[in-house]
Amino acid sequence: MDKMLIVSANPHIRDKSSIAKIMYIVIISLIPAIFASYWFFGFRAIFLILVAIVSSVITEAAIQKFRKKPVTVYDGSAILTGILLAFNVPANIPWWIVMLGSVFAIAIAKQAFGGLGYNIFNPALIGRAFMLASWPVEMTSNKFWTEPYTGKTMDAISSATPLNLVKTALKDGSTKETVEILAEKGVGYWELFIGNVSGCIGETSFMALLIGVIALIILGLVNWRVPFFYIGTVFIMTWLMGYDPVFHILAGGLALGAFYMATDMVTSPISNNGNIIFALGLGFLTVSIRVWGGYPEGVSYSILIMNCLVPLINKFTVPKKFGFVKPKKA
Repeated sequence: MDKMLIVSANPHIRDKSSIAKIMYIVIISLIPAIFASYWFFGFRAIFLILVAIVSSVITEAAIQKFRKKPVTVYDGSAILTGILLAFNVPANIPWWIVMLGSVFAIAIAKQAFGGLGYNIFNPALIGRAFMLASWPVEMTSNKFWTEPYTGKTMDAISSATPLNLVKTALKDGSTKETVEILAEKGVGYWELFIGNVSGCIGETSFMALLIGVIALIILGLVNWRVPFFYIGTVFIMTWLMGYDPVFHILAGGLALGAFYMATDMVTSPISNNGNIIFALGLGFLTVSIRVWGGYPEGVSYSILIMNCLVPLINKFTVPKKFGFVKPKKA
């Protein structure tokens, strides 16, 4: 009788993972991208990252203290939000805008919903949307976008991002291929891959972000289906529409969005099939905004839009319980 099977209450699958452990592993995986931001945009990039982190942590602690809730800033989630938000801004943006964006991301997009695990939108992207709506000139003007100096000079040179450069040229009636338009500015696939181009401080280096996400996939912290089907959809759609698919994958914030924003455990679907549907929607929306929209980038808004649909996707893709029998119609 002592050796009889004892069945305890669910859940039956357990491991030693914790929120803090997962968050800090993700933060560590971003070190290559942080280094790349410093290499291409200098100490200014590190300064903005620190501003975002400190603002996010202080905001979260202050709100939790005010609400008389346990202070959870040590779990690393606020730090991660700060890093990702800073990754989404140009190097020359005023630091106080980053600070206010971080406060908004934590206070409104996260704590107002109840804290980590209850937010329906990615906090960093909500912070970016807030900054874009409140300070559109600082977030979109070429004055605040700079060419990477890659250690050659400390002087920042204003420059349009590759996406904006190509979109403007095509809008003005240019008949040149994307590669030709970029070649005139000394930009090729290699520069796009390593990050030696103008853009947000943490999004330009596809290579650095790829190193980080591969580590997360190996550790089982990222569902590979989201970046694979997201990027695959962008590739197929742009190819079928006659655009340069490699350019659209390497340029802009697609890597950052696909690898770190869309894969957020809280705001993405819980099933594999749901993640595939989620990723297909992201790819469709991203290409649609880039091609037909007035804004050259579509990653941020595509993720926020699909975040709204996650509850619906979960409803129709969550696996049925073992032994479930569909009731017969009366």
